[in-house]
Amino acid sequence: MTIDEKISHIRGAAMEEARSQGNDIIKQYKKALESMYRTHCQEARIQSDTRIKAETASARQQLNTAVSKGQLKMRRELSSVQQELKNRLFKEVLGLLNDYMKTEDYKKQLIAYIADAARFAGGQPLTIYISKSDEDKKEYLEKSTGMTMSISEEDFIGGLRSVIPGRNILIDHSFKGALEKEYQEYTFKGGGAGV
Repeated sequence: MTIDEKISHIRGAAMEEARSQGNDIIKQYKKALESMYRTHCQEARIQSDTRIKAETASARQQLNTAVSKGQLKMRRELSSVQQELKNRLFKEVLGLLNDYMKTEDYKKQLIAYIADAARFAGGQPLTIYISKSDEDKKEYLEKSTGMTMSISEEDFIGGLRSVIPGRNILIDHSFKGALEKEYQEYTFKGGGAGV
C-alpha cells in the first residue's frame, strides 16, 4: 500500500468515524429537541387549559352577577308595582267603606257592636266611643241602644271602641285599626312563574 493509499484509507476511515459521530450527535440533538418540543407542548396545553378554565369561571361569575342584578331590579320593580297596586286597592276599599258608612246596614252594625260590648261587660261600667265622622249618628245610636255614646278625640274612620275600665279592657271595632292591620298583612299571591 502506498502512502497515498494509506492516507486515502485513513482519511476514509476518519471521515466515516466523523460521519458516524456527527450522526450520533445529530440524533441525540434531535431527541433532545423532540423531548423539549413535547414538554413545551404539554406546558402550553396545561397553560391553555388553565386559562380557559379561568376565563370560563370569570364569564360564569360575570353572568351570575348580571343575572343577580337583573333579578334584584325585577324584584324592586315588582315590589314597587305591588305597593302601588296595594295603595290603590286600599284607597278603593276606603272609598267603599265610606259609602257603606252612609247606609242603614252600617247603623245596624254599630248597634250590634254596642250590644256585643254590653254583653261582654256583663253589667260593669262601659264607655262607648264613636268616631268623629259618626257624630251625626250619636243621637240615633243612643235612642236605639239606651246607652250613652262618647265622641272620640281621634277619628278612627268608623266603627266604635268600647272600654271596660273595671277590667282594663278595650274592645276595638274601629275600621281604622282593621284597615291598618289588613294593610300590614296584605300580600299579593301568585303573579306568574316563580313570583
